[in-house]
Amino acid sequence: MGKITIVGLGPGDIGSLTLGAIEQISNGNKVFLRTENHPTVKYLDEKEIQYNSYDYAYEAQQSFEKVYEFIAEDLVKKSQEFDNITYCVPGHPLVAEKTVEMLMELEKRGAIEIEIIPGLSFIEPVILAVGHDPINGLKVIDGLNIHETNADINVDCLITQVYDKMRASELKLAFMEIYGDEHEIYVINSAGIKHEENVLRIPLYEIDRIDDIGFLTSVYVPKLKNKARYDIHDLMRIMERLRGKEGCPWDSEQTHISLREYVIEEAYEVVDTINNDDMDALADELGDLLLQVVFHSQIAKEEGYFNLWDVTTNICSKLIHRHPHVFLDKTANNVSEALKSWNDMKAEEKNIESYAGRLRDIPKSLPSLMRSYKVGQRAADVGFDWNDVNGAIEKLYEELEEVMAEIKSNNKDSLESEIGDLIFAVVNVCRFVNINPENAINRTIEKFVERFEFIEVESKKMGLDLKGMSLKDMDFMWNKAKIHKNKKNDKK
Repeated sequence: MGKITIVGLGPGDIGSLTLGAIEQISNGNKVFLRTENHPTVKYLDEKEIQYNSYDYAYEAQQSFEKVYEFIAEDLVKKSQEFDNITYCVPGHPLVAEKTVEMLMELEKRGAIEIEIIPGLSFIEPVILAVGHDPINGLKVIDGLNIHETNADINVDCLITQVYDKMRASELKLAFMEIYGDEHEIYVINSAGIKHEENVLRIPLYEIDRIDDIGFLTSVYVPKLKNKARYDIHDLMRIMERLRGKEGCPWDSEQTHISLREYVIEEAYEVVDTINNDDMDALADELGDLLLQVVFHSQIAKEEGYFNLWDVTTNICSKLIHRHPHVFLDKTANNVSEALKSWNDMKAEEKNIESYAGRLRDIPKSLPSLMRSYKVGQRAADVGFDWNDVNGAIEKLYEELEEVMAEIKSNNKDSLESEIGDLIFAVVNVCRFVNINPENAINRTIEKFVERFEFIEVESKKMGLDLKGMSLKDMDFMWNKAKIHKNKKNDKK
């Protein structure tokens, strides 16, 4: 088994090289560099120290992950060939160095032996350059994986490997959604290198307009101090305070039971904004709905049952498990197969072993039209359905005749049952033509209200009161309202 001694070359200034690093590089062992694009390499050239660089791997591999995998695997081979080798990396070996992370994992598996000689990381000269104390929090983010690591608006963020305008542009687009266009950031080049260090303080939107961006560029994003933006952690802290001893009397008295109606109410208000195509209102109402999730999570936390982390963990685990065609090697070629996979996984999770159990699993608290739609869908999943919509329409007429018969018999209980059958038959027709019955009936209700309002306004113009009008006159006005609505639609 070979040995790899990993040496940190520091942030770039030759004066930052440690004595331990110099001794190791000069001891005669084969020296390998992750990259030559580092100022300290000049020292090796001056001392005529022979080395091999892995810069060629960046051109040969398809992704950075593949580059790092190749380097780690090749270093293991070289350590077996030469027994003891030296591997040099920029900065500190344990700070933002993926190849070292991979080598340490290989050491755990017994593939190699590793010794680490630390170096000054890029973090120290960067915080010195911007004059910020990281005591209140500093998050280091790899610029190569900007979309995989979340920014934190409540602490400063330091982004590494922003080495060209494309990376800068990706950072700009990702962070402007969070911080806004004008948030001031620092762009630091050659941090800690005498006579070369350069610090720019600019608005975020200008970052990809800078020409001086290279391999030694880092970006420092200060936290938001004026709280123009908030994140989920802020919401959690606010709710915790509202429920605390010095908080709000109303909030502190609420329970899961007392908040039930608000969950339903906020959900319907979200739906209203969607129906009205009001995006500003939708953002507001989604916040109200999210508040209910955080509110219930805080109550459960106080009672020792669960917290918001459990909620997010459960839903993330559920989404991953129910999408094996995305996260595993299963396939789903269309929407139907994806839905079937989802329902099968759901039944497995809940230990539902019968088809009837799947029907009973649909919550009774759902609106009746929605519940009946879902029951029909689940029954259809096992083949209990008509071949096409014509069968559903025939059933609709059959149920209508039975309702008419019960009306004549004046049996209230039987009539209720038959009207229920009729409504269920209508829902089945909706299902076949892919129309949501809740949306359909709400649309009709709105249409009815608009037409009723029209005939009331028109009757007042004529000096008439609806209560004094005959049904024939109201029916005439109703048809007039329909014509008026159609004309409005034609103009759109």
